[in-house]
Amino acid sequence: MTADARPAAPALTERQEARRRRILHASAQLACRGGFEAVQMREVAEAAGVALGTLYRYFPSKIHLLVATMQDQLQQLHTTLRKRPPAADDAAQRVAETLMRAFRALQREPHLADAMVRALTFADRGVSPEVDTVSRLTTAIILDAMGLEHPTPEQLSAVRVIEHTWHSALITWLSGRASIAQVKIDIETVCRLIDLTAKPAQG
Repeated sequence: MTADARPAAPALTERQEARRRRILHASAQLACRGGFEAVQMREVAEAAGVALGTLYRYFPSKIHLLVATMQDQLQQLHTTLRKRPPAADDAAQRVAETLMRAFRALQREPHLADAMVRALTFADRGVSPEVDTVSRLTTAIILDAMGLEHPTPEQLSAVRVIEHTWHSALITWLSGRASIAQVKIDIETVCRLIDLTAKPAQG
C-alpha cells in the first residue's frame, strides 16, 4: 500500500448509514440554496441533526463532503438510468443521450452542480479515494450506455476522454462560457470516439 493509500473503511451499520444519508441530504440542500459557500460544516451538522465532531468523523473536510455528495448524486442517476436506459441503437448516441440526461439533471440545480464541481477542482491528494469513486461511477454509467462489460484498453481510453470532455463542458457552462446547445455538440462530437474504437484495426 502506498503512503497515500488508506485502508478500506469498515461497513457502516444501518444507523450509521442513515446518519450519513442525512448528512449528504443536508449538504445537497444547502448547496442547492447557495452553492459552495453555503455549505458550512456547522450548518450541515445542524441540518442533519448530528454533532459537529460526528460530521468530521464521516467527512474530514468540506471538500470530502461535497465530493461524496457528487458521488451520491451520480449513484442516484445510475439507478435511474438502469431503470430507463437510453434507447438508441448506436452506442455513441446512447452515451451522448446518457451524458446529456446527467447534464440536465445538474442543470436543474446549478448551485449544487457548481458546488460539487468546485469541490472536485479543489480536491487534493487527500481526497483521492473519493475522487476516484466519482470517476469510477462516471465510467460505469458510460460503459452501461455502451453495453460493455469487458472494454478493451482502447475503449477505456476513449471513455476517459469522454469523461474529461463532459467535466470540462460542465465547467464552461457553469462559468457562462458555453450554451447548452454547445455542450450538446461537444458531447456528441467526443462520443464519436466510441465508433472509432469499435472498428477493427487496419492491417
